[in-house]
Amino acid sequence: MIGAAAMAVHGVSRSTRDVDVFTLAQECLEAAFWTPLRATSIEARGRKGGADDPLAGVVRLTAAGEHPLDVVVGKSPWQAAVTAGAQEALIEDVLVPVASPVNLILLKLYAGGPQDAWDIQQLLACPEGAALTAQVDAAVTALPPEGRSLWARIRGVERG
Repeated sequence: MIGAAAMAVHGVSRSTRDVDVFTLAQECLEAAFWTPLRATSIEARGRKGGADDPLAGVVRLTAAGEHPLDVVVGKSPWQAAVTAGAQEALIEDVLVPVASPVNLILLKLYAGGPQDAWDIQQLLACPEGAALTAQVDAAVTALPPEGRSLWARIRGVERG
């Protein structure tokens, strides 16, 4: 799990209507992958990313009366650490793998939007913020220049 639900697991609450999960499984982007859902009330709509898109794509799962679930499909080699380093959390009596704070920050640096920057600052405001900052400092070199630049700006805001 990534996104606002993962943020909540790590102590930062913000409102959202969807739940985001992350995978590197490219087959999720093929319509045939979701064929078993046709017998249910769940609808799957996918969008593949372009060559310059930071993601391979996204599939939105919807069911009447429920909040949507977005399956975010990564494609960069460094993103394997997101799933490998996931920590289990109990959410509504279900154990769910959740991105670690470091990997959540890396994903948000990679996405690079204003909400992502705010989310990062909130995660760093936790009591473990200094240790988390050091972990991101060590891992941020795996990101493209835009992500590293955002990290430098966030670190500058923290210092001054």
